[in-house]
Amino acid sequence: MKFIVKQEEPKAFIDWKAMANADWQPTYHDLRGNVKKTVKEALIAEQGGLCCYCERRLSDNDSHIEHFRPQSDPVVDPLDFTNMLCSCQYQLKKGIPRHCGNLKDNWFDDALLISPLDPSCESRFAFTGDGKISPELSTDIAASETITRLGLDIPKLDALRASAIEPFLEDSLTQDDMRRFVSGYLQKDRNGLYGEFWMTIRYLFGGYATA
Repeated sequence: MKFIVKQEEPKAFIDWKAMANADWQPTYHDLRGNVKKTVKEALIAEQGGLCCYCERRLSDNDSHIEHFRPQSDPVVDPLDFTNMLCSCQYQLKKGIPRHCGNLKDNWFDDALLISPLDPSCESRFAFTGDGKISPELSTDIAASETITRLGLDIPKLDALRASAIEPFLEDSLTQDDMRRFVSGYLQKDRNGLYGEFWMTIRYLFGGYATA
């Protein structure tokens, strides 16, 4: 799970909310069209194009605006941009396993769900060369519960992480090759995107980037 630094909410979103009057109060249900598109694009940009939970590459047609604290909580303002993230998976097809925001659904426990908005989130998980994820500390109950509640350890994600790891295991890579490869991977590209499963690569190979 990569730490996400929240940015300012889009001006179009601010302006839309400011249209509130005695006859109309904006709701999340009303958020649609270009304004919603702008909000989602802003979320994807601040996340470097990665799912807020599993770090898969986001695409517009396979992602959704995620409320970290569920809208079902009566104390939550569904239009609070600071509570919004972008998670992978939109409309699920039969046979596709649910994970991330779709699996989390309306579940929330402040003590058991690790937030990608918490800088410490990056130190709570460990990864192995076959793509598996586990708590960094076996005693970290919240990390274990977060993995389960978000489905971060389902076979599909294990396989995708393993595929991301594979190029870094190429025998022909020299120390200098690895340093350049890893350093480049951990930086945003010209489009402002991070490489998929960024934390996995940093956890396993980040030492080369600082060598």
